[in-house]
Amino acid sequence: MDVLDILLSVSFWVATVRIATPLIFGTLGELICERAGVLNLGIEGIMTVGAMVGWITVYQGTDLWTGVAMAAVGGAVFGLIHGILTCPLALSQHVTGLGVTLLGASFSYYSFRLLLPEVSTPPGIDPFQPIAVPLLSEIPIIGPAVFEQTALTYLAFVSILLVAFVLYATPIGLAVRMVGENPQAAEALGINVHAVRVGAVMAGSAFMAIGGCFLTLSAFNAFYINMIQGRGWICIALVIFASWRPGKALLAALLFAGIDAFQLRLQQQIGAYLPYQFFLMLPYAISIIALMLVSRRAAYPKALMVPYIAGER
Repeated sequence: MDVLDILLSVSFWVATVRIATPLIFGTLGELICERAGVLNLGIEGIMTVGAMVGWITVYQGTDLWTGVAMAAVGGAVFGLIHGILTCPLALSQHVTGLGVTLLGASFSYYSFRLLLPEVSTPPGIDPFQPIAVPLLSEIPIIGPAVFEQTALTYLAFVSILLVAFVLYATPIGLAVRMVGENPQAAEALGINVHAVRVGAVMAGSAFMAIGGCFLTLSAFNAFYINMIQGRGWICIALVIFASWRPGKALLAALLFAGIDAFQLRLQQQIGAYLPYQFFLMLPYAISIIALMLVSRRAAYPKALMVPYIAGER
């Protein structure tokens, strides 16, 4: 199988969309936070919390959608912690985010061991199953790739439209963008800057957690230590690559996922000639290069990472 055969294979595009799904949720979540002026470096830990909470909820006997909802709630709680520390208390967004990542990951691993102390192999659950959309799933290549996915993948695509609509066509979205661009002007219009920012961080963190629970409730059927594997950090880079726009976030996630799916198949072809670490680094190396090319032209929110103190000019 040569490069063209890989790119034209149905399995490649199915894998690309599947790999992109948690990145879409995570990138959307980070985008919402940064649009409000808050850098959320807690994304890695929040995705871990979502993965663990969603899985353990379903493992305890509830349905899958309850697991998704509980994962979102868990993410929102950690978003509330991050939001309060960085907005009203004006602490460093970098330090707080790293602290939330450590707290979220440690909380997840500790809770997992506390609830299942004697388990050496994580028990499985019945995850979401692919749902074929009638007629559309029969389209060559595109059909199986896009229209034979699980419900959470469809939710990711709907979320792109929902976030874009809220940000650009509603008063709430206008308030979020305003506090991320000019919080002083927002305050002059009677907008509670801290409340909007904390709310945006909570909403964004809920999306991040759903991205994490996709891994345990859809891509796999169990929770594993270190299963997020840096996806949160990639989402932060994808927000910049997408120029803080939801539509471009989808393209950015698909691009990274496509490169990742491609390197897995490329290993099978020439893995005997090159170390496997070379293939593993390809998605990240290409992402860094793309980020360097795009970031200089990116119009970032002007108040991003700038602490806001009410009444101060």
